Amino acid sequence: MRSHERSARRAKATLAGIGLLAAGAVAAGAVAAVSVLGSDDKAPPAAAKPTTKAPARPSNGLWNKNMTPAKAKPIRLVAPTGQANGISTGFPHNATGAVSMAVYFTEEYALLDDQKAHQQLEAAVSPDAPGYVDEKVSEVRKLREGVGLPPSGGNPAGLTFTTSVKAVRARTIRADGVPLGDIVHVWLFYDRYATGPDGGPDKNPLKDEATDVIVKWQDGAWKLTNEPALWAKRSFPVAYDPDSPYAWQDGWVQVLHEG
Repeated sequence: MRSHERSARRAKATLAGIGLLAAGAVAAGAVAAVSVLGSDDKAPPAAAKPTTKAPARPSNGLWNKNMTPAKAKPIRLVAPTGQANGISTGFPHNATGAVSMAVYFTEEYALLDDQKAHQQLEAAVSPDAPGYVDEKVSEVRKLREGVGLPPSGGNPAGLTFTTSVKAVRARTIRADGVPLGDIVHVWLFYDRYATGPDGGPDKNPLKDEATDVIVKWQDGAWKLTNEPALWAKRSFPVAYDPDSPYAWQDGWVQVLHEG
């Protein structure tokens, strides 16, 4: 038997039989999918994470060195009005609605279930982004293979993920022929935990990670997109720190879920 086949069998046996250890292994493997909704093979590796460089201080006297995301008023997400195809729906046509859609989708995304992810993406992705659904489903399948699972299938029995977005940073993207505010670039700062069959805590959670998405208002709903002309206009924020005045100045705000 070839070595990679032996490794795959060992990984699958671990996932099937060790519970929390399996959950930790999968959660660690999920590092490969940190940018599952915002990656771009054409983007340079150096641009994959927010910069740690402090933004320039404003010259209008509005700089407040004592204000931080932890002290500032959080953004209160708008609760969805419906559920369809595995995602929350019904977010309003405003900036809070755009951010809320991005947060809810990131938290609901089927990280390790390619069939459910495909269903979610088909419902959430703009028709102006051909290939985006297939690209993201392919990433899920590669992740599954990376942790020793068949390329297609659901979560191993008893294994669940919980993603919790803690802060966001949103910017409007301008585009010809599109009303200002109808395209929003959202960075999300989150933790992700896995829970095994015994319900115990994840011993190796994914913490303090960042990813980004672009959403645009289309056909009465916010849709995910990676259209090249828009993707090229992404901006890269200061690294999030709840106690950093620079993070607050750059637009990072903490998230307060509705209800």
